[in-house]
Amino acid sequence: MATPLLAMHRIVKTFSGVKALDGIDLTVMPGECVGLCGENGAGKSTLMKVLSAVYPHGTWDGEILWKGAPLEAQNVRDTERAGIVIIHQELMLVPQLSVAENIFLGNEITLPGGRMNYAAMYQRADELLRGLGIDGINVAQPVMNYGGGHQQLIEIARALAKEAQLLILDEPSSSLTATETNILLDIVRDLKRRGVACVYISHKLDEVEAVCDTVTVIRDGRHVATEPMSTLTTERIIALMVGREIANLFPRVEHAIGEVVFEAQHVTVFDVTNPRRKRVDDVSFNVRRGEILGVAGLVGAGRTELMQAIFGAWNGVSHATLQLEGKPLRVRTPFDAIRAGIAMVPEDRKRHGIVPQLGVGHNITLAVLNRFAHAGRIDSSAELDTIHAQMKLLSVRAANPMLPIASLSGGNQQKAVLTKMLLTDPKVLILDEPTRGVDVGAKYEIYKLIFQLAQRGVAIVMVSSELPEVLGISDRVLVIGAGQLRGDFPNDGLTQEAILAAALQSAPSSSHPTSASAA
Repeated sequence: MATPLLAMHRIVKTFSGVKALDGIDLTVMPGECVGLCGENGAGKSTLMKVLSAVYPHGTWDGEILWKGAPLEAQNVRDTERAGIVIIHQELMLVPQLSVAENIFLGNEITLPGGRMNYAAMYQRADELLRGLGIDGINVAQPVMNYGGGHQQLIEIARALAKEAQLLILDEPSSSLTATETNILLDIVRDLKRRGVACVYISHKLDEVEAVCDTVTVIRDGRHVATEPMSTLTTERIIALMVGREIANLFPRVEHAIGEVVFEAQHVTVFDVTNPRRKRVDDVSFNVRRGEILGVAGLVGAGRTELMQAIFGAWNGVSHATLQLEGKPLRVRTPFDAIRAGIAMVPEDRKRHGIVPQLGVGHNITLAVLNRFAHAGRIDSSAELDTIHAQMKLLSVRAANPMLPIASLSGGNQQKAVLTKMLLTDPKVLILDEPTRGVDVGAKYEIYKLIFQLAQRGVAIVMVSSELPEVLGISDRVLVIGAGQLRGDFPNDGLTQEAILAAALQSAPSSSHPTSASAA
């Protein structure tokens, strides 16, 4: 029998007496792609940090064999020298440096005397990108000049520059468009043909099914199953992940839709760096009490900018006429919006949703601290009771609510941000990519919560890049394209094809219902 490229045996990792990993096994053969699946907080990222020596040998129990020999790495450099390279969910590029400088960061090509050999780095960087089938990138330009999709592929080029034999991809498509995701999957297939092994971590099980040969599922820090992808179905993987069958991922429930509760008229948003460019161009819409309004469109269409402007969070110039419950509303800051009854879960939780080193619980109560303030002091006991109750409501997993929120998995951070916003008792709740980086079981719980809020009369605006999610949740769908409103459709027989056709058209069609007609 062939020797595995990687064999992890009985891995145990403990934090403050709590086992994050409890006897995990993982095996990867040369040229194999192994899907690593599990709910948020199951231990996937912790296991990969053990493998890549973010947690050095000696801080965990068990054994790692690399090409049949013990691997006792003390830092990431040791594992990269061995040929193990991890691409984290949060990209690790330096925006101001060039594409080539990022690709060779820490691994620079130098001339005698130690000076940078830029000519050689530019040539090699260009070769790496062309080898991945990526055209149109000037490797001398700052990496910040390119979008998230290109940056993800540049990260892969950087891994290959380190002669990776095992590439760990942690939620690699979370910020990619469908086209960019297809490019990524083709790259993974090509890497397999070239003998590079991969560990592919993703909540998008259609991607796992497309490129993985074997799937390992972990739950609550324990190994549940390792099976060939050929013997599995998406439903079976979900059942292994969550410990139960989920027959319908979108648990729709009947909810009454009432009168218009919020209107945004003539919203126009200007680019921060180029004030002549409109990111959103004269968009108007409304949302009714108890309604779930989906907002769809291609990445970069202006959906997030539209929501940030309404919430008072856009850094540049914006104009809008707002009404809440029939009364004019002026929103200059997020505080104005929250005080009026509008809450928002932002797209980028790392930058806009959390204070990383603050405790999980204190992040949750951050927007409503005034509730616990008496005579200039915080009632810590009442605050803690609220924290425990709210964490239980959305199953936010943390060994201790006072742990820094940055120590939680991405999905649990997202649930904590959602919990924080729900504490404000909003009349209108804006959800910008609420399930990005969230596992199937947690998605199901979030969907249930959305329907419960709609039943209580909360007006919900949900931005999502996942069209099945938009169609599975929404009562009505707005389509945004190139900063303009391209369509306003009742979700009655609506298809993904119709949404994409509206998003790609050059001008709004007269046959599309408008906000006014839908009202």
